[in-house]
Amino acid sequence: MATTSHFSATSHCSSVSRFVDLGSRSGGKWRSNLLLIRTLRSRPLARSFSVKNVSSEPKTKLENPISGEDASSIASSIKYHAEFTPLFSPEKFELPKAFVATAQSVRDALIINWNATYECYDRLNLKQAYYLSMEFLQGRALLNAIGNLELTGAYAEALTKLGHDLESVARHEPDAALGNGGLGRLASCFLDSMATLNYPAWGYGLRYKYGLFKQRITKDGQEEVAEDWLEMGNPWEIVRNDISYPVKFYGKVVSGSDGKKHWIGGEDIMAVAYDLPIPGYKTKSTINLRLWSTKAPAEDLDLSAFNAGEHTKAYEALANAEKICYILYPGDNSLEGKSLRLKQQYTLCSASLQDITARFERRSGSNIKWEDFPEKVAVQMNDTHPTLCIPELMRILIDLKGLSWKEAWNITQRTTAYTNHTVLPEALEKWSLDLMQKLLPRHVEIIEMIDEELISTIVTENGREDSDLLEKKLKEMRILENVDLPSTFANLIAKPKESSAAAINENSDEAGKLINEKAEVDSGDETESKGEAKSTGARKKEEVVAEPPPKMVRMANLCVVGGHAVNGVAEIHSEIVRDEVFNSFYKLWPNKFQNKTNGVTPRRWIRFCNPDLSKIITEWTGSEEWVLNTEKLAELRKFADNEDFQTQWRAAKKSNKMKVASLLKEKTGYSVSPDAMFDIQVKRIHEYKRQLLNILGIVYRYKKMKEMSAVERKAKYVPRVCIFGGKAFATYVQAKRIVKFITDVGATVNHDPEIGDLLKVVFVPDYNVSVAELLIPASELSQHISTAGMEASGTSNMKFAMNGCILIGTLDGANVEIRQEVGEDNFFLFGAKAHEIAGLRTERAMGKFVPDPRFEEVKDFVRTGVFGSCNYDELLGSLEGNEGFGRADYFLVGKDFPSYVECQEKVDEAYQDQRRWTNMSIMNTAGSYKFSSDRTIHEYAKDIWNIEPIILS
Repeated sequence: MATTSHFSATSHCSSVSRFVDLGSRSGGKWRSNLLLIRTLRSRPLARSFSVKNVSSEPKTKLENPISGEDASSIASSIKYHAEFTPLFSPEKFELPKAFVATAQSVRDALIINWNATYECYDRLNLKQAYYLSMEFLQGRALLNAIGNLELTGAYAEALTKLGHDLESVARHEPDAALGNGGLGRLASCFLDSMATLNYPAWGYGLRYKYGLFKQRITKDGQEEVAEDWLEMGNPWEIVRNDISYPVKFYGKVVSGSDGKKHWIGGEDIMAVAYDLPIPGYKTKSTINLRLWSTKAPAEDLDLSAFNAGEHTKAYEALANAEKICYILYPGDNSLEGKSLRLKQQYTLCSASLQDITARFERRSGSNIKWEDFPEKVAVQMNDTHPTLCIPELMRILIDLKGLSWKEAWNITQRTTAYTNHTVLPEALEKWSLDLMQKLLPRHVEIIEMIDEELISTIVTENGREDSDLLEKKLKEMRILENVDLPSTFANLIAKPKESSAAAINENSDEAGKLINEKAEVDSGDETESKGEAKSTGARKKEEVVAEPPPKMVRMANLCVVGGHAVNGVAEIHSEIVRDEVFNSFYKLWPNKFQNKTNGVTPRRWIRFCNPDLSKIITEWTGSEEWVLNTEKLAELRKFADNEDFQTQWRAAKKSNKMKVASLLKEKTGYSVSPDAMFDIQVKRIHEYKRQLLNILGIVYRYKKMKEMSAVERKAKYVPRVCIFGGKAFATYVQAKRIVKFITDVGATVNHDPEIGDLLKVVFVPDYNVSVAELLIPASELSQHISTAGMEASGTSNMKFAMNGCILIGTLDGANVEIRQEVGEDNFFLFGAKAHEIAGLRTERAMGKFVPDPRFEEVKDFVRTGVFGSCNYDELLGSLEGNEGFGRADYFLVGKDFPSYVECQEKVDEAYQDQRRWTNMSIMNTAGSYKFSSDRTIHEYAKDIWNIEPIILS
């Protein structure tokens, strides 16, 4: 019988120091006795084979698959997986099969380092950070993995031997549908940096079967269909059938004879772990992204009902469990939709915390000291979705581990931290107290106790003398909104004898003014979804008989109270968080608040997606050190005016533009000239991101072109290809109107023979990471034009700048810092400033706003029907009037329109001087060095998590 030796890396983590350096970063060769793999890979493929006992054979040096495999052995590995771990029939070796076999081959190499990394963490029992996020927008993994492993050339050669090219194989990998926008892409960049910098850290998320949706663009605009990314399987993931945890919903809480609270009854499901390896760049550190999938046990299938023909009823329990992980951000206009979202959030928190605490217990052995938990565990909540980590950790510590409230609260606060991604108080996540009480009764008890403790702190801090001040503080800071004070504080504030309807509805009306700014809550309420604008008078009539405002749980407030750190994600955002959104909390706990400006990984966003530019940077800086140390990019400044350097720079951009021209032809049927300026706005479709401002600016440009002779328009205007991409949330009707409008404008402009290549407008369907990896390197002007003060940070602006794209934008989010670094002359700035916005809205409400004639001209032009028969009165109506929901131009499109148009004229002027434009492009890449996610992760590790790197070799 064939035998194999147990694999163990010769350089296990054995040191007890906090920083373990077991060899050089690039690593030496590993010796390992992988006899089975070596035997299989060294033999020709056959339908049947046997493996002899080779223990008596002379020992042969086996190169580490990660650092030493040549093309021939890689080709053998791919052939082996095509034959013996197949997901396809054996007759053919076509591209889908080639991709899966290649990915499985790469996974072999990753598993070795993955297991060694995992074992190292366990052996040393270091403090580990856990990053919880509802989204991880990973993109394709193949090219990133082999790039990080420095095996791109070897895999390209191996696939050539097998009759395929690497790029064609890579294109058959679907994007993992685990995220929507910047929130998820940020999380994925962070994982790359955590692994590359050798920090002991993991990610936790949900394994969505269908993701958000696949976007199709038809004559009616955006249509949504289910994403099919898992239909052919996922060769990267490993299901851990031995790692699953129970997750409970509903039921009731009873007090036991032991004095403890017991959550009993209700609905029980299981969360099963699926793991994805995340390799670091030029390091053996390979961390884990653990995704939870939900199911019910087989006995929950009602066989008697099934056999009686009641098939739906029989499968109900299983379906209820499985649907939790079907869709990312299911529509929440119904109670069922809200319940499903809350179930998703609790599943992420409960399964992850159970896993984390189990790992803590296992590593502690027989000497479990729960007071040491924060010295071994850091939990980072990416936005408010994982807020239930706080009451869930309290429940585990008190109900299951027997700790006191005081002990558990101290541990929880020292363990958890919160990243805020939202600057609008009205847009911070809230949940119905009644819904939460029904779904998670024990957690409501815990939240009520946390709220009561907070009230006590507020009273102690502010005293009881000034009741007005105390009432104001309680209204701002309490976790429970519109909920009576606990009996202990019942007489603290005198209740008014009567409450007017207007006062009762003050909070709900204010919240209703805004479309939720958060990435997943774009649907809004029923009125918003239908795009109906109601006048103030109509609203007052409806409020004659007013209901009490709903009781809500304010998740962001819970995050601030329950964690030890709160950070914003750009300097201006963090200022707003401190000075406005959480000012009362900041005054109470100033040391909690920090800034951590976002960053993006330079591996995926320059090195791998833009090889032409990467080659130039490496040549002129003298090494590839910039991939790990982006400060080297600043050296490009000294070459910015070098003629040879500029020529190479422009050639790289032109090469990337030609790739995008092919993509646009394939995806949309439109032909564009790579000699035109590529002007790009790609991000989720939202009113505050102001794609509407962009397209109205294009309409104005088109109108002016039509009014000129051919000679005049050619002399005045630079040829442009205006590219849009992004998804509108399925129930966000106003955003979908914007998509429809963009495509209608494109259909008219692109077929106008008078305009020709002077102007093209293209909407790229189903924008995702893979599309971004083509568009961003080809971009020349990128639009980051959100209403000032409403974009928390942005990360796409960083990716564009890194790739030599010049930005046009407002002083919002990370734009502020990017402009500082790249230089004011290399950024096209327009628009109102963040501190002016509130005053401008007030002026509008007072009827003092006078629209620019050019803005009125554009709206009138649209209404002529030049862009088709669609009625855009609802869309344009949102920009008119002085007050009312869905009107009054809340996002200041009209206010900023003249400034935007004039700024675009400066763009044309700059582009006509290609030497100047190339200099600006180079300065953007050189100035983007501060926006690496490596820098951001170093700051999190030092200031929030208190973890240190560990290097495997």
